[in-house]
Amino acid sequence: MTTEADSAIEAASDTLIALSHSIHAEPELAFEEHRSAAKIVDVLRHSGFDVRTGVADLPTAFDARYGSGDLVLAFCAEYDALPGIGHACGHNIIAAAAVGAGIGLAALADELGVTVRVIGTPAEETGGGKVLMLERGEFDGVGAALMVHPGPFDITGATSLALADIAVSYAGHEAHASAAPEYGRNAADAATVAQVAVGLLRQHLMPGQQIHGIVSDGGAAPNIVPGYSEMLYYLRAPTAGLLDDLRDRAGRCFAAGALAAGCTHSIRTVSPTYTELTPDSWLVQAYREEIIDQGRTPLPVEEEGFRPLGSTDMGNVTNVVPGIHPVIGLDSGGAVTHQEAFAAACITESADRALLDGARALAATAARAAADPAQRARLLEGAGRR
Repeated sequence: MTTEADSAIEAASDTLIALSHSIHAEPELAFEEHRSAAKIVDVLRHSGFDVRTGVADLPTAFDARYGSGDLVLAFCAEYDALPGIGHACGHNIIAAAAVGAGIGLAALADELGVTVRVIGTPAEETGGGKVLMLERGEFDGVGAALMVHPGPFDITGATSLALADIAVSYAGHEAHASAAPEYGRNAADAATVAQVAVGLLRQHLMPGQQIHGIVSDGGAAPNIVPGYSEMLYYLRAPTAGLLDDLRDRAGRCFAAGALAAGCTHSIRTVSPTYTELTPDSWLVQAYREEIIDQGRTPLPVEEEGFRPLGSTDMGNVTNVVPGIHPVIGLDSGGAVTHQEAFAAACITESADRALLDGARALAATAARAAADPAQRARLLEGAGRR
């Protein structure tokens, strides 16, 4: 059945690789991915998709559709980059693989009675584009949502951590650091005390809980007692419940800094909370079989849980819609995601092969679900209920 899909992807392979490389060459940050989104939309329109841009009140989000079947199957494209190091998370590959999977499944749309969607989801690195799109109804009616993420090796049932993205700010009083320090209340000291408290807390965290951050504002000059400081922190945990526990414990550390330095403090949410990935077991197994058929050797199932992938807003989607977020392996020379060397590896021959393998596996997985009467009924029932 999937021969026709494979042929369509193969016919588009040069275009898909060129798209990946072009996005990589012009990295754009969260909610600013105007060139990247336009490049993807152009390929989809030339491939026969009907595309709406600016969906969910997000200028760089889009929804591309092909076919009119009752079962809606969606591929999620990501295309934002990281500050300073560009596409070190390989979102250029994610975007092109989603387009390729959409083109492949579109070749079977009439035969399978499906509507194919490629959903452009901005701001995964920070901003929670998928969370906003989910809340605003862009995933309503979707039977299953699939995407693939590059990494150093293949993982089919990939997991992730729930994430809280917060900013902690302290307000004190400026003063001359030499002539009148006693009149100051040092907001940078508050941040320092909080960091020490967080460091001591780490010994007592539950397995899988993580906390890491930076000082984004520590003062203006050495001779001015800082009247304001800010820290940016990520809190992570295996589940939303454990994340709430960590948020409470970390919050006391942040409050301790304010108390010690005689400052006030506030905590604001930078991005929507990301929940943990909950991959659909049937789709995971189907994808695993497809990727093995392509000659790949994914990580053993029993080891998958020991390698969480950080955090992703795709977790929120998979907690509502059956979905998968596997990792497609490429030769990165030992580099891992969020390193400059990994960014360089994302436009190599190995990366191009991963893009095409991922597109074929996603299209085949979706086609198998549509052709299996029990799975089709399950996905339709779920979409109708939501």
